[in-house]
Amino acid sequence: MKVTHLYQPGPRMTEAYIYDAIRTPRGKARPDGGLHDHSPLALLALLYKALEQRTGLDPAFVEDVILGCVTQSGEQAANIAKTSTLYAGWPSQIPGMTVNRFCSSGIDAIQIAALKVIAGEGELFVAGGIEMMSRVAMLSDKPAAFLDKELAKRLGMHLMGSGADLIASLYKVTREEADKVAFDSQRKASQASEQAHFKSIIPVATDQFGTHLSHDENIRPQTSLDSLSKLAPAFETLGKSGIDQTFLKQYPDLSEISHIHTAGNSPAMADGASLLLVGSHRAGEQLGHQPRARIRAMATANANIQEVVSGCINATQKILLKENMSVADIDLFEIHEAFAATIVKCQKELQIPDDKLNVNGGCIALGHPLGATGAIMTGTLLDELERRDLKRGVVSASGAAGLGSAILIERI
Repeated sequence: MKVTHLYQPGPRMTEAYIYDAIRTPRGKARPDGGLHDHSPLALLALLYKALEQRTGLDPAFVEDVILGCVTQSGEQAANIAKTSTLYAGWPSQIPGMTVNRFCSSGIDAIQIAALKVIAGEGELFVAGGIEMMSRVAMLSDKPAAFLDKELAKRLGMHLMGSGADLIASLYKVTREEADKVAFDSQRKASQASEQAHFKSIIPVATDQFGTHLSHDENIRPQTSLDSLSKLAPAFETLGKSGIDQTFLKQYPDLSEISHIHTAGNSPAMADGASLLLVGSHRAGEQLGHQPRARIRAMATANANIQEVVSGCINATQKILLKENMSVADIDLFEIHEAFAATIVKCQKELQIPDDKLNVNGGCIALGHPLGATGAIMTGTLLDELERRDLKRGVVSASGAAGLGSAILIERI
């Protein structure tokens, strides 16, 4: 088979650029959700086609497709990055790689694509993520590291909600603070959706509505602090099963675990997919496209494994340290709302002003399609930087086990 490349021999470029970023709406992760009728392969096929139409891309020039996907089971098994390109009719010469770093997987997929460009392995890549949680439920791949109690205890692995309640306990996050994060997320997301800030959305035809789904359907504009305050704790029963006692033994200064997280101040489970076109400067020249942003820096970190979902904070700190920057040097932060307590801790530790953090809402309101979230957030950040004519932004996401990944992008 003939191998096709965009580049010609000559001096190497060491910069990686984002040429486009698109996504589906985020649908409710339920059988009556707006995207449920689409298989993961079919949803990705819509985005591949949209990427071709928007950019004039010839898929033969794509040298790899890298996708985040957490629950690689059933319809999402068998290396969906590869099988989705075949389903979409793209050339079989495109390799395809599926990445699982839990909820930061979409960011890690972008990082891998960028690193391939920087290393000179290729010129043009597609990166992103997919998760259809209404069809392939979280934990349906039966991960022993979470579900086998003895193994989980040996590894120190805990489910995300338990880790979030531990963060609330350690950092004295109150229920009122957590509900305020959720209320603000809903308010900002509702305003952003109404004002069409999410430019990267590709509408999806859906049998559920007999039309096109063009908005994130998890947003609840009617949410109030009063309605949030009436919701019951979501992880108290799980805590009483023995996890609370484990935490209290590890942290003797704690007298109890605060179960402040509810369905209202936790990230909403969702369906969704996202794709970014990542390439070298030379790739853009030969394709006739100007880059929208360059990927200036990348970081991966691991926070306290017991806290589970605070890795986004460590990854953000690491990327600022690497670039010798402060929060003041960054125009916008798009940080994964991996439960409300994570955001409260983030603001306390990093001192990010409200007007720079998740200005269009976050996963609590918009939804969290695990493997796709990081890539969706990257597109959201780029859209907003362009809308406000700003320059730099950081996108950061937490994964289970304290993992976290971040990217610093800079508009050209």
